[in-house]
Amino acid sequence: MNWANRVTLSRLALTVLFVLALNSSWQYYGVITNFGKLMDPLVDKIMMAAAFISLVPLKAVPAWAATTVVARDFLITGLRLMASAQGRVLPAERLGKQKTSWQIITVIFFLALLSMAELRYASETSTWWLRARDEAGPILVWITVALTIYSGLGFTWRNRELIAPNQ
Repeated sequence: MNWANRVTLSRLALTVLFVLALNSSWQYYGVITNFGKLMDPLVDKIMMAAAFISLVPLKAVPAWAATTVVARDFLITGLRLMASAQGRVLPAERLGKQKTSWQIITVIFFLALLSMAELRYASETSTWWLRARDEAGPILVWITVALTIYSGLGFTWRNRELIAPNQ
């Protein structure tokens, strides 16, 4: 079976899981574990770092923005590792979750634009496409970068005793 057919079948399987999840009365949210507190934010960071880095060569996201996202995530992961060494778990904070939401929105926005161009629903001569890329895109990037920096500085400040204990 070729890759195109595998992708098609995978999408079918995901559709079934999607429908089952939406129609399920199973309460699976609200379960909190130490593993989840550590790994959920880490997986978010890996996914977003990969997305932002992959969008740089496509000229969708500037390299400085991707660098900021990745650097902040390394900083927070480092803090979490330092806390873990002391037997502490630093869960994700609300502002960090909002930052991740804006990162996801930004990535989806650029993926949608690139997809529309690739599928020939738009081109680099389409006025609406150019405005979306050149006007809305940078606004999303700036919002995302601002939240990335703000949430990273706040998280670092609130956990500064990990960096400089007894001060």
